[in-house]
Amino acid sequence: MNNPSRVINFVNAAHFIDHYSMLIFAAAVIIMGPALGMAYSELLPYATPGFVAFGAGSLVTGWLGDRWSRRHMMVIFFVGIGLSMISVGLVQTPLQLGAALLAIGIFASIYHPVGTAMIVSYADKLGREMGINGVWGNLGVASSALVTGVIGQYLGWRYAFFIPGALTVLLGLVFAASVVHEDRKGTRQAAAQARIAREDVWRLILALLIVVIAISTTFNAVTVALPKLFAERLADLTRSPALLGVIAAGVYVFGAMTQYTVGKLLDRHSLKTVMLPLSFLLAPLMYLAATLSNLPLIVATVGIIMGAFGQVTVNDALVGKYTPEEWRSRAYSVRYFVGFTAAGASVGLVAWLYERGGFATMLHAFAGLCLFVIAAAIIMPREIAAKPSA
Repeated sequence: MNNPSRVINFVNAAHFIDHYSMLIFAAAVIIMGPALGMAYSELLPYATPGFVAFGAGSLVTGWLGDRWSRRHMMVIFFVGIGLSMISVGLVQTPLQLGAALLAIGIFASIYHPVGTAMIVSYADKLGREMGINGVWGNLGVASSALVTGVIGQYLGWRYAFFIPGALTVLLGLVFAASVVHEDRKGTRQAAAQARIAREDVWRLILALLIVVIAISTTFNAVTVALPKLFAERLADLTRSPALLGVIAAGVYVFGAMTQYTVGKLLDRHSLKTVMLPLSFLLAPLMYLAATLSNLPLIVATVGIIMGAFGQVTVNDALVGKYTPEEWRSRAYSVRYFVGFTAAGASVGLVAWLYERGGFATMLHAFAGLCLFVIAAAIIMPREIAAKPSA
């Protein structure tokens, strides 16, 4: 029988790797462009198929997680994504680059429907574990910008993919030797923790759909654009890729703190109570950030990251609380299919908006999108009961 703490630790590490691997290219592209003789706006769209696969693949991987084995799927995740990262470091042409990034996206699609369902099944306090898991994912985002900047500057962009790829394969082998196929008969039913009135189900689904699309698109756009945004707007502070990575990592630390705090709040308060005030952060800060630079931009970006990452924790807890064990991976697969498909489209949208008006136009556009997050929080129904975990 699996030790719950050990399984959760591996799943947390997988969340770190999942986001880290998907964002290496966003930081490395600044160095890769001159090396491959291509402009930023020309090279960035090659990441789009990988981000689309990140979401679309979750429909299949979530089904396999429920019908086959979540443990086996996680073994495939670790080894597959590790080898895919290594393959990016070997590319010689833009076509090969697109194919290798697509492979990362396909294997990365395993984590969220399968790993998040495992967290719910093994968690004692759902909100806390979701918050901690979110911190690990956020640290993956932060570390990707930091480590890729340092490795790219001193060893070259190829090693920014080689090194984490090799370490991920090794971790996958340790996971395979340490965790056995799960017995779901004794798993907790987190869905019993919250209920809403039957007539309000449509409001729950609509609110979740709106906020998932808006937050996923904004989240991905910000994380993809942040290295380039800082390179342009923090020029008076530094031009060092490594130091820019440190600043980006520092910004993401605030997101990690927010996810942990939001997770603990979700164990004490209803989803709507936590979600509503959080929803008012993004739109005004995105609008302000469009014209800011240097230190004021960093401060505004901290608020944006806190709002976006906090909402991600709310979304995951919402699905975990309202879905039963036997089809929880599939519920998460739908949630992430919608979210990551929208996120995949955001990569091309960032490049398109950047070409037409720079980051000012991009940030104004996404500020408008974030107004829908406020609407979703308002129509979100209140829980009518809260039962403890079995």
